[in-house]
Amino acid sequence: MDCLFCKIGNKEIPSEIIYEDDGAFAILDIHPIALGHSMVMPKKHAETILDLGEGELAPLFSAVRNVTKLLQKVLAPDGFTIGINQGKASGQTIEHFHIHIIPRFQNDGGGSIHSVVDNQPKETIREIAERIKKIKN
Repeated sequence: MDCLFCKIGNKEIPSEIIYEDDGAFAILDIHPIALGHSMVMPKKHAETILDLGEGELAPLFSAVRNVTKLLQKVLAPDGFTIGINQGKASGQTIEHFHIHIIPRFQNDGGGSIHSVVDNQPKETIREIAERIKKIKN
């Protein structure tokens, strides 16, 4: 498989791995937008969150929590923005699921997650909810 993150996880490509457990690892982003900008990802290749099994999600989010605690202890940011770019339309450039942890500091020039998109729906919230509720998992 020619996946950059799989190669990093397999130690075929050097990277700044700051956390690792049995199912996940975290690296510092090579194009950081903030001090300590990190990415947590499963060791198993999965393109999106939908490609992971139920049992694989809890340990992955436990790793996100552990990395966030580590960054809090070392960098003492005022907050965090934690997010996922899923699919090309959202900005996912590497097709291996990963979760960004971005330490935030007062007056860092960033915004909330609500500032990422401005595409107001034409349907009401109730109409959207009804469409969603009609679908069975």
